Amino acid sequence: MTRVQRDPAYASPVATWLPRHVEGVPVESDGDSSARAGSRRTSGSGDAARDRTSRLRTAPVPDGVEDILWPPAADAEPVPTGDPEARFVQIIFAVRLGTTALSMALAASAINQGHLNVIVWSSIVLTYNGFRLWQPLRDDGDTASLIRLLVEVGLSSLAIVFTGAWNSPLVYPILTSIIVAGFSRGFGFALRIAIAVSVAVGTAQVIQPVAGQNPWAISTQWSIELVVVAATSGYARRIFGEARQRHTLTLSRLDRLTDANELLTSLHQVAQALPASLDLEEALDGTMGRVRELFRFDAAALLLFDETDGQWEVARWDGRRLPNKVAQRDLPAPLRRAAATRRVIAVPDVFDEGGGLSPKTRSGIYGVLTARDSLVGLLAIESLEPEHFTERDVELLNGFLEPAALALDNARVFGRLRTVGADEERTRIARDLHDRIGQSLAYLAFELDRIVKANERETDIGPSLNRLRNDVRGVIAEVRDTLYDLRTDVSDTQDFTATMQAFLDRVRDRSGLRTRVVAQATGRLPLLRERELWRIAQEAVINIERHANATSISVTWRTDGSRALLEVIDDGKGFPTGRAGRLDSYGITGMRERAASVGATFEINGVEGRGTVVRCRLDGI
Repeated sequence: MTRVQRDPAYASPVATWLPRHVEGVPVESDGDSSARAGSRRTSGSGDAARDRTSRLRTAPVPDGVEDILWPPAADAEPVPTGDPEARFVQIIFAVRLGTTALSMALAASAINQGHLNVIVWSSIVLTYNGFRLWQPLRDDGDTASLIRLLVEVGLSSLAIVFTGAWNSPLVYPILTSIIVAGFSRGFGFALRIAIAVSVAVGTAQVIQPVAGQNPWAISTQWSIELVVVAATSGYARRIFGEARQRHTLTLSRLDRLTDANELLTSLHQVAQALPASLDLEEALDGTMGRVRELFRFDAAALLLFDETDGQWEVARWDGRRLPNKVAQRDLPAPLRRAAATRRVIAVPDVFDEGGGLSPKTRSGIYGVLTARDSLVGLLAIESLEPEHFTERDVELLNGFLEPAALALDNARVFGRLRTVGADEERTRIARDLHDRIGQSLAYLAFELDRIVKANERETDIGPSLNRLRNDVRGVIAEVRDTLYDLRTDVSDTQDFTATMQAFLDRVRDRSGLRTRVVAQATGRLPLLRERELWRIAQEAVINIERHANATSISVTWRTDGSRALLEVIDDGKGFPTGRAGRLDSYGITGMRERAASVGATFEINGVEGRGTVVRCRLDGI
């Protein structure tokens, strides 16, 4: 019976992103400024996204999260740790203004009575706080910022000590200093400042007590108030910081989605602008069609270089029919010269160079198609008239060759990738059909031969036909299971766990193996990654079913949406240490390639006679 278990203990290391590079492809041109200008226009298309990404890299994020979102870079700038005014400018402005106004109101009576010390220190406090209202105190996390903050604390403390200690009308500005300390450097620092101020002012209060007051009581009262202010400001800093971090993370996710949207939009625009760029036949037809629109000619040919034999394949032509393949030495002299120099060659009279594509043509222009610094093809355009092509035609061909070469090269590369992908898929399907159905069909053929011979001997073949009918039904069921397995896949609506459970149910029904799924999924991977890991698990299970002689299969799947762990364990025959089975037939190479394609690690371990463990781990994206 297949069971789904939830494993509460799951932890996996978090990996940083791999850098992604976009590599420019220099293409030679023959001094044509318009072609180079067209290339330059494509640069900087992602500047906005890069600027936005750069800004987000300097934003503060929670401890441990920064390394997931943005791994440290060699050229990364340090992130400021303080700067309270940047986060709490309005709060500190209001508190500073309020405490300054309250102190001046309380000091007004003493100033009117002519108390010189109150007048002097009130002027100092008023001037300093007025300056800080205009130029807020900043903390950039360096020594200079710390000194500025301590100077403010010292100045406020001296004003209190020299104007009556805790009875001073200038006692309230110290609250602003402690709040700034808490906002900029946290509760611990603000608490130390509060204790230091309490000790200094409390000492002055005890030394110069006021009649009728208990100096210890009033010092204790103010000390408690300063500690409360320090705790409040430190906690407020934490609350504001967490809110800012959540806001930053939200912006980061939104920015990544925006970048993806811009990329998809750009790809869509490219697909609309270059509809034939991914199909070689359409790209060739489109290139020749454009040549007909741009030039007046009597004969033209587009030749592609075949790397396998070093010859030129005549892909398209107008006018005289040419051979399918042309060796380098058989090219017309102007084309050979164009290929050698990789420039557009204009020939006023091709008779002077031994002739062109057709014996009747008199003039021509010849160009080279290059992409990725490699030779893609040649283009020859000829006319029956001598000196038919002008300097304008040469410049026009110069500008036309680069985009045409890129379109053709894209089509050829895509065609190769499509061929490789199709070949791999055909090989996998052929292997599945051979392993599961080929032997059964061979057995049916032997049975039919035996029944025919038995019938010739006039032996009763009724029981044999019944067995054969049952065997045919079994093969049909095998075909159905094979096709169902080939079609089974994870999707937007069916995750890995549900897909694996359904697959193991079919394996159990047809093979009798005991199956189990242990799953803990708190999120889903991107679909393409989850699909590759599913294919790895499916391949491992099929290998166990066919080759391991096992009695049970256990599949473990754990993921949090960015990391994943896959384990497929059996109790079969295993293999000797250091020998992972037959790599060519057991599909292990394919599993390794699938794991590498999504950036996962892959390992397979087994003990002879005790079973095998296939483990695939995907760290954070």
